[in-house]
Amino acid sequence: MVRSLIWAKELGEPELEIAAKGLSERFYPKNSYICHRGDRLDSWTGVVTGLVKMSAVSLSGKATTFVGVGAGGWLGEGSMLKNEERKYDLVALRDTRLLMMNKATFMALCENSVGFNRFLVRQLNERLGQFVAITEHDRSFDAKARVARNLSWLCNPVLSPQVGGVLEITQEEVGLLAGISRQVANRCLKELADEGLIDLQPGAIRPLDLEALSNYGSG
Repeated sequence: MVRSLIWAKELGEPELEIAAKGLSERFYPKNSYICHRGDRLDSWTGVVTGLVKMSAVSLSGKATTFVGVGAGGWLGEGSMLKNEERKYDLVALRDTRLLMMNKATFMALCENSVGFNRFLVRQLNERLGQFVAITEHDRSFDAKARVARNLSWLCNPVLSPQVGGVLEITQEEVGLLAGISRQVANRCLKELADEGLIDLQPGAIRPLDLEALSNYGSG
């Protein structure tokens, strides 16, 4: 299983053995919290199956969803590297299985593996670009643009590499990621389908133009 993980492609056999010994698996039922903002979660976290929402509530009470992380995606490397509390909540939007790499193993790979560090740089760069876009659309984009961009982010080959070309996602989950109601999500999805950007299937969505979705609402 370790060899199938996206970052394992960068590692040699001795490094793979170190990584395998530091991994454990956990299950979280739908709507359960993996961690709360301010918690210490001393594990680098990968999604085996399911869907995880990364979000936070400001002091003024405003709820903001940052990203959804699908199958094959990993998160939390920033908090691990900075040895800090989590700045966000992690919620399982559906029954979810996670791989947890303990801190000692994560730091050993950081300190000794060029390949692992190469992957982390690429991952952090992708995540930074995502967060810049989130900051932009949270201020100026309408609901349909938020839906479009969240769909494109879930298909990111670095951040959610095992999601593939068809998103097995419900309208409720789309709404939770975009910060809108299920009814509004349903309307937005139908309009995006009418525009030829997605194909709506029973219990799934097939993006037809990822570039257009990722830039939707930019003008």
